[in-house]
Amino acid sequence: MSEIQRNTPLISQLLDTWIKGETSEEYTLANYANAAAIIFQNVSAVNWAGFYLYHSETNTLALGPFLGKPATALITPDKGVVGKAFTTQETIVVPDVRAFSGHIVCDVDSNAEIVIPITTANGQKIGVLDIDSTELSRFGKQEQTDLEHFVQTLLQYVNAI
Repeated sequence: MSEIQRNTPLISQLLDTWIKGETSEEYTLANYANAAAIIFQNVSAVNWAGFYLYHSETNTLALGPFLGKPATALITPDKGVVGKAFTTQETIVVPDVRAFSGHIVCDVDSNAEIVIPITTANGQKIGVLDIDSTELSRFGKQEQTDLEHFVQTLLQYVNAI
């Protein structure tokens, strides 16, 4: 195992290997879909994992590829955890969604949430990765670090839609 692999979260290694193995580097939508599936299958106690993608012409975050129960299709920046993370461009970890003022309920079984902004190196806001869990306080510092790295890995293979 190389030093780079040793310092790269396993979930990011899975994503990178899958995309390269499929030779889908240029297929943004397919890469978002497989990224959601990799999270859903490999992160424990997750009941929803997916993307909200920004549409500048309507100033809206639109539901993108995901796994889980049906979800809110359109979210305005600043609304809910998704909108706040997009607007502030900071990862938001919510240990108990019922305690988050303005939380948008899509699945009543969700108890915790993490939302990571997806932004290019030159500052273009693409959207967010949104993950819900049935467990309270599911996402800690290590998961946050690993999932932020996962988003950086994904950015190598996606463009704004």
